[in-house]
Amino acid sequence: MIYKFKEFKDEPLLINHLNMGGKNPKGEEINVTSRYFTRNGKPWIGVMGEFHFSRYSRENWHRELAKMKAGGITIVSTYLFWIYHEEIEGKMDFGGDNDIRAFIEECKDVGLDVVIRIGPWAHGECRNGGFPDWLLKKDYKLRDNNEEYLAVVKKWYQSIYNEVKGLFYKDGGNIIAVQIENEFVDNAEHLAKLKEIAVECGFIAPIYTVTGWNSASGAKIPVDEVVPVFGGYCEAPWENHMNRLSPSPHYFFNRMRNDSAIGTDLIAKTQSGGWQLPYERYPFATCELGGGIEVTHHRRPIIKPMDIYAVSLVKLGDGNNLVGYYMYHGGTNKIGELSTFNETNATGYPNDYPILSYDFQAPLSEYGEVREQYGLLNMLHMFVNDFGEEFAPMIAVDSGNTVAADDTNSLRYGMRTNGKSGFVFVNHYQRLTELADIENAVISAENVEFPPIDVKGEVSFFMPFNMKIGDSVLEYATAQPLCKCGDTYFFAEIPNIKAEYKFSTGSANIVTVPFENAKYMRKLNGTVYIGGGCNLYEENGQIHSVEDGEYICQKWNGSEFETLKIGQSAKQSNVEITGVENAPFEPKYKEELCIGGERKLTWKKINVDGRYGFAKIDYVGDVAQIYADGELVADDYYYGKTWRVPCKLLYGKECYMVISEMKDDFYKEF
Repeated sequence: MIYKFKEFKDEPLLINHLNMGGKNPKGEEINVTSRYFTRNGKPWIGVMGEFHFSRYSRENWHRELAKMKAGGITIVSTYLFWIYHEEIEGKMDFGGDNDIRAFIEECKDVGLDVVIRIGPWAHGECRNGGFPDWLLKKDYKLRDNNEEYLAVVKKWYQSIYNEVKGLFYKDGGNIIAVQIENEFVDNAEHLAKLKEIAVECGFIAPIYTVTGWNSASGAKIPVDEVVPVFGGYCEAPWENHMNRLSPSPHYFFNRMRNDSAIGTDLIAKTQSGGWQLPYERYPFATCELGGGIEVTHHRRPIIKPMDIYAVSLVKLGDGNNLVGYYMYHGGTNKIGELSTFNETNATGYPNDYPILSYDFQAPLSEYGEVREQYGLLNMLHMFVNDFGEEFAPMIAVDSGNTVAADDTNSLRYGMRTNGKSGFVFVNHYQRLTELADIENAVISAENVEFPPIDVKGEVSFFMPFNMKIGDSVLEYATAQPLCKCGDTYFFAEIPNIKAEYKFSTGSANIVTVPFENAKYMRKLNGTVYIGGGCNLYEENGQIHSVEDGEYICQKWNGSEFETLKIGQSAKQSNVEITGVENAPFEPKYKEELCIGGERKLTWKKINVDGRYGFAKIDYVGDVAQIYADGELVADDYYYGKTWRVPCKLLYGKECYMVISEMKDDFYKEF
């Protein structure tokens, strides 16, 4: 069967129409058009990953940021949770793990730009959405344009600015954007006022953003003052039921920006009042493509790597020109002087989350380990980092066939093109659904006909047509472009599809990388590496493996791959877990162990003989907590996976684990 597309229609390009843009002291410039972002006048696609500095140990920031960069991230976004910095009114804390200035400077040292999400309300599954308890006790309305609230917000903004002064793009720094508020959907006047206050305080950046999701009409925003950014998750653990969800629309090429399902636990249903967000004035930008998903007490999905990769690939095919993940790196909540900092039912929120763990099943875990979607996503990131200038102006074109939500037999495909060249996208994956194999599919795009392919198994991919490679033109390739190094172009072999290359003019040096190897391919400081079953990153001029151990890797020398040995013999700690008949003490957070009522508790003692490696804990229960010398150091909601806890958290301490009894009161996939 031949698969065609609807007619390409060029879209108007608006420039200099937004109250945005800026230069640094070198004369370099960042701007925003109606279709894409630009750097120095050239189209540019940023790859943004969320990482919460205050939820991670300062001593490890640099290494974790280096891992993010190795994964193709170019921008770090981070919340400032007000309660973390001013838990007690008037007692401001920007020291230690709360040091936003030091974090931004670490980002610059690694070579990453920064988006600061300054609130004042943030959400991020933080207590009160990040508002301090004392603020909730005030007798004026919050998130409103009354004088009392705006005055206290200005103090908060000014406190942040005092910490980050001199680090903005205009100063030669790496803060390129500021997000105002979060999930605020029905009051453009308030958002405009918050931006005004932020600018008065000194937050001058090339880009200002707000979250754009709401109902079908989109959030009400101050037009031309901010860029609306969107999201897309493969699951919705905030849904207040325990049933399997309907098929996610994010696995279909539908050019959908606004996911009105995000935040439905907290966003009230509002009427549009005739409002329609003017999408045509803004590029398609995301800030919350799910890098994973957190587990709530009542919904515990298991995220597969393809759950994440397929959504991101589909969004690229749909026109996404700022690739932003939430979360990209997991973290650990702090415990304050007055309370824990996690979102709970007890604080008036619809969901219960662990006290400490904010792992999010992210590409980089709560403890810095790599999940498989890290390498899969990097295949996309390398592409947009090397070919974004050509790709960003390309317009998404719908397929000739519409695929219904319950259709598991039809090919799901889309295209981005400039009318002459482009890329065809195919997604043959739907979470928790088996799709039928499709044989002898012939895709026809802008007068280029690809050879027949079989689309089988769980695959998502894209292929170029009329792609300019140096002075040559690649008419088509049945392989996925990855990156370039010098005059060599690297492509990934697509599972079950033979890699073929047809040039209409000239030729080029092409290296085809097996798909399994492509997941470990990294471009570090302009050099291409392939990890030998390990994930490589660069830190302080040295190539390291995320995983402990010795690995045989490959390094491209300009003409071929040469062998490279990475790592050293892994140091492992012995872990002994034994049963305990009687409770050694009353758990400090028993209420959080026994959500929903009394539960039987089981105790175990944990002994480790060193700081290296992880304690691999297999248990079955509802909630698990680990106490070291009587203090809570780790917790987990059971969702069918082995729990991995760093030995360094436990070494040299008297450690006990307590597990609460599982009941049939949550959605599960194990």
